[in-house]
Amino acid sequence: MSTYVLVHGAWHGGQCWERVVPLLAEAGHRVFAPSLTGLGDKAHLRGPEVRLDTHVDDIVSLLTEQDLTDVILVGHSYAGLVITSAADRVPERVGRLVYLDAMVPEDGESAVDVQPMTQALIDRAAETEPGWLVPPMPEMPPMGLFGVTDPADAAWLREMLTDQPVGCFVQPVRLTDPALRLIPQTHIHCVAGVPEGIERRPVPASAQVWELPTGHDCMITMPAELTELLLKL
Repeated sequence: MSTYVLVHGAWHGGQCWERVVPLLAEAGHRVFAPSLTGLGDKAHLRGPEVRLDTHVDDIVSLLTEQDLTDVILVGHSYAGLVITSAADRVPERVGRLVYLDAMVPEDGESAVDVQPMTQALIDRAAETEPGWLVPPMPEMPPMGLFGVTDPADAAWLREMLTDQPVGCFVQPVRLTDPALRLIPQTHIHCVAGVPEGIERRPVPASAQVWELPTGHDCMITMPAELTELLLKL
């Protein structure tokens, strides 16, 4: 039995994994898919003080309080920053890092550094009240909403999305433990309909790389195919 911790991306909630969680559980594995503070079913905890470290604390607390070890830690999109920072804090608890179409930071970098187009979203939010909440990326026909094109799925996703505190995007990661570099990495790239302005960084030569022929929110559009890849780890 393996232990999977699935960490959602910006504006989403843990609910986005509901098509993947039962597939992993049916295969005999332990699965956690928490919502990060201020997002999803924890939107009521949102405030201007919520930042990247808040979300890192969420995951580190889960790993330590549940006494999880050898965890397959999966981060989607923005959560690439979250899982990297969490693994830096408690590398002894993480068996593999999985970057699911995710941001991959270096020490001292924020989400804006990794994906500069994020700055435009922040600038737009600063012009509206309350100024510290960044709305989700808009739907982009024909690529859909975060790569989700099915109308029913897009409507379900739209109900889940919430504005995200700006501190999550501008606070830099701090990576200090050399043990982080020893944790094996898998990168899963969603290669259908990549929006203009999205940059994908080179993957370390030692990392495992897979591709899925779908849009960004592959846990919604290709849950079975994503699960099949995760079960190979």
